[in-house]
Amino acid sequence: MEEKALYYQNAHLTEFTATVTGCQPQGENWGVVLDNTAFYPEGGGQGWDTGALDQAQVLAVREEGDRIVHTCDRPLPVGRQVRGRIDWPRRFDFMQQHTGEHILSGLVHRRYGFHNVGFHLGAETVTIDFDGIIPQGDLPALEEQVNQAIWQDRPVRAWFASPQELASLPYRSKRPLSGLVRLVEVPGYDLCACCGTHVARTGEIGLVKIFSWCKFHQGVRLEVAWGGRAFRYLAAVWGQNRQVSQLFSAKPLETAEAARKVQQELEAQRYRAAGLETRVFAATAAALAGKGDQVLFEDGLTPETLRRLADAVAETCGGRCCGFSGDGDRYRYALCSRREDLRPLAKAMNQALRGRGGGQPGLVQGSVQATREEILAFFEKENE
Repeated sequence: MEEKALYYQNAHLTEFTATVTGCQPQGENWGVVLDNTAFYPEGGGQGWDTGALDQAQVLAVREEGDRIVHTCDRPLPVGRQVRGRIDWPRRFDFMQQHTGEHILSGLVHRRYGFHNVGFHLGAETVTIDFDGIIPQGDLPALEEQVNQAIWQDRPVRAWFASPQELASLPYRSKRPLSGLVRLVEVPGYDLCACCGTHVARTGEIGLVKIFSWCKFHQGVRLEVAWGGRAFRYLAAVWGQNRQVSQLFSAKPLETAEAARKVQQELEAQRYRAAGLETRVFAATAAALAGKGDQVLFEDGLTPETLRRLADAVAETCGGRCCGFSGDGDRYRYALCSRREDLRPLAKAMNQALRGRGGGQPGLVQGSVQATREEILAFFEKENE
């Protein structure tokens, strides 16, 4: 198969000619086999190439035994010579991510002895799982080392090793290998068994950015991007930060401090507002002291402040307080009482006013889908 796999001979090859040797229906599509191909089939954590064979779109590529089958959107006659065209942006993106992953995994293995046990190429980033805990504080230095390897523009060598070479080389592999094994080497950083496509020199990768770290099983999971993916992500982050810097009237590298100051100011305002609310609620409770059951409507209250209002009034009114906040046909409610089990009332109200909620005997909270007039009508009927 290696002689037919042009992607192993030249991963930068984007166009080629081949002869169709087989074509069979695959549901609504067609499985096309060629005498040679530059389309990489899915494998080793790397997705398949897409592109075209003449006018047929190549939707997927997989190995089936000793054949490489191209899933196409239309049939191609057996014996026809066709021109293949690789979707180069997709191929090059995969090459950047895959070779970059080798550098990172090689450095992790050399420094910590951990193995890459999971590699997933997502739509925007790559996740890599290692079987040990990389200290989170080590990530900036590790990222810097990977970038140095990229900027050194080192040659990347990929070849099928002989059994004699394989026995003498300290290559990384998740399991013992035998037979014909393909090795990929980034000199000074990694030597690993791999069947994927790779860049010719590390400089083609451009840059790397590690975005997140989290514990995963017995090790860690890193979210990373190389090359074009890293550039697009960082460009988007810069665009967002530029807007933030304009809103805060802060320099781009000072937005975090500006955000902290705004947060502190907001916390102070919330504290002051809570004190004012407490005074207003106390005044309302004093005004309604001894006046029995109350139904109150106040706009713009959160569930917590609504509860505080209803609780303050229930303390003085001598009955229950039913507080509502909202507008139109949807209201939050808080029912409070010092003497009455409010759960039967809440159940009846929820049934009548299309509501939901629950709580303790002296406090029930929830919401209803009803107008103010419907709510008042319910309590008028309830008090008859």
